[in-house]
Amino acid sequence: MIDIQLNRLREMLIPVYKSNTFYKRKLKHSGFSNPNEIQTFSDYQNLPFTTKDELSTDQVTHPPYGTNLTFPQDQYTCVHQTSGTTGSPIRWLDTGESWDWWGKCWRDIYKAAGVTPSDRLMIAFSFGPFIGFWSAYHGAQQLGAFTIPNGGMTSDQRIRAILTNDVTVLICTPTYALRLAEVAKQEGVDLSSESKVRITIHAGEPGASLQSTKQRIEDGWGAKAYDHIGATEVGAWGVMCKSQYGVHLNEDEFICEVIDPHSGKHADEGELVITNLGRVGMPVIRYRTGDFVKLKSEQCPCGSQHRILDGGVVGRLDNAIIIRGLNVYPATIENIILKVQDVREFAIRVYSGDIFDELEIQIETTNPNSDETEFEVTAAIRDELGLRTNVKTVPNGTLPRYELKSKRFTDERNVKYNS
Repeated sequence: MIDIQLNRLREMLIPVYKSNTFYKRKLKHSGFSNPNEIQTFSDYQNLPFTTKDELSTDQVTHPPYGTNLTFPQDQYTCVHQTSGTTGSPIRWLDTGESWDWWGKCWRDIYKAAGVTPSDRLMIAFSFGPFIGFWSAYHGAQQLGAFTIPNGGMTSDQRIRAILTNDVTVLICTPTYALRLAEVAKQEGVDLSSESKVRITIHAGEPGASLQSTKQRIEDGWGAKAYDHIGATEVGAWGVMCKSQYGVHLNEDEFICEVIDPHSGKHADEGELVITNLGRVGMPVIRYRTGDFVKLKSEQCPCGSQHRILDGGVVGRLDNAIIIRGLNVYPATIENIILKVQDVREFAIRVYSGDIFDELEIQIETTNPNSDETEFEVTAAIRDELGLRTNVKTVPNGTLPRYELKSKRFTDERNVKYNS
């Protein structure tokens, strides 16, 4: 496989090295002068890393799109931007060719999950500048599946559209899948029996690879939930197959490495580094994603040779929380909280106490005796993480709901207030 990947990389680098100012400068600075110099994986590993800060700085210095452009601007057909959850949004351009490649990657996601041209899809998203669900729509069109427009709809309107149009596949964030199930229940709709949704596919958050969140989605919808992972600047690189043994790296379209984030050396768990192979117009080469992942050593029962990530993306390296000396990812806390069945919604805040950092969790609960739920959450966090936490119940409907990426976690320790 690596020989095929390197051959595609060499082909991509010919126009990139010729006319892409950003990478021509980076590659020359690292001593690279000819794509044919890359004959082995060791040669490939001599290429320099690319970071998000570099890309962001390049766009600030050369607005609006930066210098990572291989072709004249009139050859690009669409622009999207990152969500900006970990910094300023980055704009990303695609040519017609690379946009079709995006669709192809999503077509792989659909096929792996068992979606067919006879399915009827709802991509429950407002269709702003974030690329994720635009590319999902493009992939659905390539697959030939029926898609239901729903931008601008309220959650209850989407529920009705799902029922009216016999939707069989739902694509949205895991948080929003839970929100739709909550709204349906409030409207007296039993989705598991009244809807025809059989598959849900989720992106934007790690929830669908968290067993407790995944189970809630499947219970609420009576469907099988699949995780997918991608990034605006990289592409749709993560695929979950029917075996659901983990998230496959799409190594037909991406060169993937896992490195120790400190030494940069190969590791079985660490930071994911990706080079995309179908985006010549605005590529990323050895891009440090900032995602912390763990490789599985076993092969997937589906028979694919593509490597598997255990639990998808464990968390963002820059989102890891250090509480009383313990390094914890927000997704880990989410997985523990949602194991408690009575928890309806939650929010987490970390703040500086008089002596130690404090962890507070606000919950909405379906249990009329909220003290029982508070005790259960407190005990679960203590038993699994060894952390003391302050759990408070708030009235149902108090905590915010999200359509795109949830913002359930707040770290107030570094916030400075003006007097």
